[in-house]
Amino acid sequence: MKENSLKKLNELFIRYPSLSSCKEGTTEAAQTIIDCYANGNKVITAGNGGSAADAEHIVGELMKGFISKRLLDETTIGKIRENSRPNAADYLIKNLQMPLSAISLVNQVALGTAFANDQAADLVFAQQILGMGNNGDVFIAISTSGNSKNILYAVDIAKVKGLTTIALTGKSGGALKDMADILINVPEEETYKIQELHLPVYHALCIAVEEEFFGEE
Repeated sequence: MKENSLKKLNELFIRYPSLSSCKEGTTEAAQTIIDCYANGNKVITAGNGGSAADAEHIVGELMKGFISKRLLDETTIGKIRENSRPNAADYLIKNLQMPLSAISLVNQVALGTAFANDQAADLVFAQQILGMGNNGDVFIAISTSGNSKNILYAVDIAKVKGLTTIALTGKSGGALKDMADILINVPEEETYKIQELHLPVYHALCIAVEEEFFGEE
């Protein structure tokens, strides 16, 4: 991890001293996501309820500019000019931003409802990872209790497919504590308080990863 990326990440623990207990897991998670992207892979997220919103939020910060400017690289600009309509190329180049590839499993409504109805509702996330997960991808599994069945099954299949799993949980870690490759268990026990601390954690991860690839040298 670059010095500036680590500096951005460590601002989290200055602003939220209570999260110092999560420093090791958060730092390992940031490096793992950086390595994932450096190798051409993607991040997959999932959660339930408020954690589903967090899963979507993470994708939103990764797939477009968050803090840093993400100007298109020269290779992409050249391909746009070569393959796009002449009157569209300039508009595309002006407005598009370089993404960090990420997918949320909570927004696949047609697939999710079909699979839940036809097969098993608690395997909807697992089915999607079976279909979309690739060796080297990262799965961010969000569960305040650490015991959400559909998340646990998804982690099972993530391991089968060769994904690295990052668990974002509450203090106990639940069953995810012993399943995930990396654990970030924020020091709260009530659901809403856990969720209040999840947000600055994943914001810090997104900022650090973005800085790694798009920050100033």
